[in-house]
Amino acid sequence: MREDGPFQQEGYDLMAAAFEVHNENGGGLAEEVYQESFEIELEMRGMLFVAKQELALFYKGRELKRRYIPDLYVCEGIVVELKSVAQLLPEHSAQLFNYMRISGKSVGYLINFAPIKRIEWRRYVL
Repeated sequence: MREDGPFQQEGYDLMAAAFEVHNENGGGLAEEVYQESFEIELEMRGMLFVAKQELALFYKGRELKRRYIPDLYVCEGIVVELKSVAQLLPEHSAQLFNYMRISGKSVGYLINFAPIKRIEWRRYVL
């Protein structure tokens, strides 16, 4: 199989898990339902992940009070932001880019479970 970028196979595996969650739950539920279901699916597939880990921010060496909390880190290199909204908007991408930049991770997935017929998703590589 030809690799087309960093974490390509892990991304395929990640999205297979997302599709399974959507097939099982359907669309239109609360984001928290998809978060928990997705964590279960990743665990069942043996994929390493960390959920809701805070990111500290610094200014001139001083830690800020503000924290960012991405939904998931998967396979030690992918930042995942989950949504359950009518459609993905530019501010959702901006949120993911912030998480990627602050965490130093170059691959991110934005996954929207809300659509009834199929999930909406985007892959970003910095």
